Amino acid sequence: MTEAGLPEAQTPEAQTTEAEMTSPPAPPSIAPPATERATRTLEQLFPPATVVLHNDDVNSMDHVVRALLESVPELDLERAAEIMLAAHNHGEADVITCPLERAELYRERLQSHALTATIRRG
Repeated sequence: MTEAGLPEAQTPEAQTTEAEMTSPPAPPSIAPPATERATRTLEQLFPPATVVLHNDDVNSMDHVVRALLESVPELDLERAAEIMLAAHNHGEADVITCPLERAELYRERLQSHALTATIRRG
């Protein structure tokens, strides 16, 4: 008898159905790693956006490279020159992918140097 006065077989813990005895145990649920969950959460909170530099026929190549270096602190001289050449040769070039708010800041900075820049979301 149990503390509640019930025979062992009648306690809820002791009652097992025949189906439970013959069916295999359910697989454990597998949660994504914490870093993957954190990454998804950051992307949901701060959706990525790409700053796009467009070619123009007005600004010199030197001016574009200087403007890139002054506007986007993550760039070094070599990367700024690559972006300038890609925009010159292909009409546009991706500058940086970052959270939307920062991308808007970089676009505004580039535009303040008389460059044409847009944002592509996603």
